[in-house]
Amino acid sequence: MRILFWGTPDFAVPPLRALLGEGHDVVGVVTQPDKPRGRSRTQLDPSPVKVVALQEGLPVLQPLKPRGDEFLQQMRELAPDISVVVAYGHILPKAVIDLPPHGTLNIHASLLPELRGAAPIQASLLQGMPETGVTIMQMVPALEAGDMLHVLRTPIGPETTYGELHDQLAEMGALAIVQALTLIEAGVSRPVPQDDARSTYAPKIDRSMARLDFTQSATEVSRVSRAFDPRPGAFATISGVEVKCFGARVIGRGTDADLDEPALASPPGTVRSADDQGLVVRCAEGAVRFMDVQPSGKARMTAAAWARGRGVQVGQQFDAPAPPLP
Repeated sequence: MRILFWGTPDFAVPPLRALLGEGHDVVGVVTQPDKPRGRSRTQLDPSPVKVVALQEGLPVLQPLKPRGDEFLQQMRELAPDISVVVAYGHILPKAVIDLPPHGTLNIHASLLPELRGAAPIQASLLQGMPETGVTIMQMVPALEAGDMLHVLRTPIGPETTYGELHDQLAEMGALAIVQALTLIEAGVSRPVPQDDARSTYAPKIDRSMARLDFTQSATEVSRVSRAFDPRPGAFATISGVEVKCFGARVIGRGTDADLDEPALASPPGTVRSADDQGLVVRCAEGAVRFMDVQPSGKARMTAAAWARGRGVQVGQQFDAPAPPLP
C-alpha cells in the first residue's frame, strides 16, 4: 500500500524508519513547519521526522494547519492508500482522515481507552501504572476514540524514567505499525471498538505538574521525578534556588518503618544525606534518594558533586511549594 506518514518529534522517527526498512511505499511525509530558534528567530530547525524524510528523498508537506482545499489537493496528488499518524501535533479534520481509501491509522502510546490525550507516557508514570504499551487505532474525528487494530504491552519498572519509557514505546510503536499493516494487507485485521466508559485522559504537560512536593509520600515524589526525567526535569527550591532532581529511588518500601529515629524526627523536605550514594530527602511518608541534580544555571551533576560544592548540606530543608492560586 502507498503510505502517507504523519509525524513530528523524535518519537515518530522509529516508526517511519521501520516502514521504510520493511519496504513499504512511503509516498510522502506530513510534519509541522520548521521552528525558529535563537534571539533573531531567523534560523529554522526542521523536525526530526523531516530530517529523516529529506535523507530518504521523500516529499515533505508542512502546512500550518492540515486542512483546506489546497492541502487536500496535495494529498490527492500523492495518492495514498492509507495514512499513518504518530505524534503529528494537530487534530486532523474528517476530510483528511477519510481521504485515503483505507483511512488513517494512529500510533498512540497507551493501552486505550486509558490515557487518551497529549501526554500518555508521563501520565502512566505519574499514576503509578504497572504496565503500558502502544495501540494502533483507526482514526476518527474524536480524540483517540477509534477502533483498536493492534496492541502491544510492556511492564513499567519501579525505577523507569520518562526518557527510558519514551524510547521503548517508540520502538514498540514501530513494531506494532508494521504488524498492523501486515494484518490489514492479509485481510485478517479485526477492529475492536473501545469501551468509552473506561476512558481516561492524559492532559498536556504544564510546569506546575513537574513541581516536587515533599509533603507527599516518597512513592508520589518518585513518580513525579521519574515522569519528567530527563526533560523537562522535576524541580524543587532550596534556599530560593531551583534544583531539578533526577534518578529517583524510593528507600525501602517507602514507609516510615524504613527510617531511623533522626529521620523520623525530620520534617518533610529535610536533606538527610548527600554523598556518593545520592541525595536523600525526607518525605511525608518515607524518604526518596536522587542520584543526580541540576541547580539553576548549571549542568546536571551527581548529588555528591553538588554537596562537595557546598550547594547543599545535611539538615537543610527544601522550600515548601507555594499554595495553588484560588
